[in-house]
Amino acid sequence: MAWTFADIWESIAAAQPDHPAFIHGDRIISWGQFDARADALAAHFIASGMSHRAKVAGYLYNGPEYLESYFAAFKAGFEPVNTNYRYGPEELVYLFDNADAEAIVFHASFSDIVESIRPRLPKVKAWVAVAEPGHPVPAWAADYDAIVAKTPATRPVKASWGRSGDDLLLLYTGGTTGMPKGVMWRQDDLFQVLGAGGNAALGLLPVTSIPELIARHAAPGHIKPISIIAAPLMHGTGQFSAFITMNNGGTVVALPSRKFSAVELWDEAQRLRATGIVLVGLAFSTPMLEALEANPGRWDLSSVLTMSSSGSMWSQENKRGLLRHVTSATIMDSLGSSEAVGLGASASAPGAEVQTAAFMLGPNCAVFTEDGRRVTPGSGERGMVAVTGFLPMGYYKDEEKSAKTFKIMEGVRWSVPGDWAEVNTDGTLKLLGRGSVCINTGGEKVFPEEVEEALKRHASVRDAVVVGVPDPRFGERICAVVEPEAGQTPTLAELAAYVHTQLAGYKAPRELVVIDSIGRAPNGKVDYKAIKDRALAALGVAA
Repeated sequence: MAWTFADIWESIAAAQPDHPAFIHGDRIISWGQFDARADALAAHFIASGMSHRAKVAGYLYNGPEYLESYFAAFKAGFEPVNTNYRYGPEELVYLFDNADAEAIVFHASFSDIVESIRPRLPKVKAWVAVAEPGHPVPAWAADYDAIVAKTPATRPVKASWGRSGDDLLLLYTGGTTGMPKGVMWRQDDLFQVLGAGGNAALGLLPVTSIPELIARHAAPGHIKPISIIAAPLMHGTGQFSAFITMNNGGTVVALPSRKFSAVELWDEAQRLRATGIVLVGLAFSTPMLEALEANPGRWDLSSVLTMSSSGSMWSQENKRGLLRHVTSATIMDSLGSSEAVGLGASASAPGAEVQTAAFMLGPNCAVFTEDGRRVTPGSGERGMVAVTGFLPMGYYKDEEKSAKTFKIMEGVRWSVPGDWAEVNTDGTLKLLGRGSVCINTGGEKVFPEEVEEALKRHASVRDAVVVGVPDPRFGERICAVVEPEAGQTPTLAELAAYVHTQLAGYKAPRELVVIDSIGRAPNGKVDYKAIKDRALAALGVAA
């Protein structure tokens, strides 16, 4: 059958209307409410005159409105688009225009920035704002709460086009030129790659039909997950983890506060008897461990069965520390990306913590050299990790980038996002990093080129290179290596503030090293490794 999330979630809602679908602090949205509210929002989108497969951008913090907006898009034959809420005006205009967004659902605290860019987005037919304390709905937008309170009498399915497993979800991720690119996932492929209603950790096989899925949920002893999604829903890790929870008839939990608090997370885990926690590497796990160490015995965490992370490596020592306190849990660490789900995985349990980055290749994965040869385990040869099977269609409106990432090797289509590795004799991966100079800071991808260009616009900067230096919490932090104009002495605070006026705040440098000359080659290229080594030496930081 052709899977669509709307069909799946509607069936789950009909089978368990009173079971919680989403918990956000004191707010509890049942599955029945989740379904009805999404129906109402879908009807509003259709009434706005949106075209078939029109894009619906969610410019939202974590909360029930995020998944409701996606559900509404799926219901009506539209296609949801994530939006990084840290983006500045230029980045937002680029994303919304590139995605051809016809609806934008946003939290009202973003009203000022949205209003400033509205004249530049003529394709948008529906502006829908979620009111917040101190931030009312602007006069030019529709009120989200008023819309979802009016459940339509019939399902808002547009008869002229209906639903299809070919309908897309667009997951925008950072591009090598600094501009985000939209990964096109068919709903059918995405459902399959996210487990098709199965759960490998629990030994549950994929299902072949919706009735089978519903029967599994109703079976005695079936554990309906209660997942705390600490990671942002705007990113693939949080979003796809939430989908897995929903597909299993469970409950998605968002933390009450928008600023991450490990104490709050553990409070919620105990209060709600959470079965799973979704995080992103050291940026989350370090304060989580610090809170546990500072408050021994404070929380009953015996309900927590899994702690899951993707997109950012975290250390063996950190995993061991968490498992010392949460003895019922298994840590699931996934290697993957927006365009390559399931590249590899590692599992750690108390007393059996795996080595940092010791990932096992997934069943549909391999490592290939640049000329398309499969790397032999134990050979010491380096290559790029690739995955086949259920894959995205490519990048939205970018055939050139699609061709570079999605390649035919051995007569099969593979996704090759750029992770370099060696294959150990036992089949585990020794990760080497991205072939590009991408910086991963707290789960956010930062590509040096765009930050460098921003820095070089500053009057005191002659040339600049941006590198990542180790950070105990965020994995890496951004360091600007700057060649100043003659007689100029730029400061870190000055340059960081300047970059922040052009780009998202997390892209601003956190360290500054001033040197006499960048030393570019005649073709304009720079030796990033040499520059990084020089920065590490200047900062007194070990690699």
